[in-house]
Amino acid sequence: MLVRLIYASHTQDAISGKLIDDILAQSQTRNPANGITGLLCYSQNTFVQVLEGGRAEVNKLFQLLAQDKRHQDVTLLKYEEITERRYANWAMARVALDKLNMSLLLRYSDQARLDPFSVSGESTARLLEALAEAGALCSRD
Repeated sequence: MLVRLIYASHTQDAISGKLIDDILAQSQTRNPANGITGLLCYSQNTFVQVLEGGRAEVNKLFQLLAQDKRHQDVTLLKYEEITERRYANWAMARVALDKLNMSLLLRYSDQARLDPFSVSGESTARLLEALAEAGALCSRD
């Protein structure tokens, strides 16, 4: 059974390029072996991540991420059974929202900054889908 999980977290300090590179390298090495695909979206000190794959594998990874010292305030935003993946081509794609037009954020939020803690899980899911449709996803630099 396939599932999609979306969660948000904070970091203590601003998100650096090295931190993103480390997370993506680890994801792109481990996720394919576990059948996990997804997307990492970030801005300043906030992460939003989508994980897709088998229920057991996604749940296990989420539990590991919740204990990862790089993440604070880990919050489950949405969890659903799915019939197909939206991010099947990505072991872990990324989007740096600081480099995008903030008007896209305003379509799904009352403010022009990433704050998944103040909007519904559905709004966050739609934002991520819009980013994918806009071609904003990419792999490591």
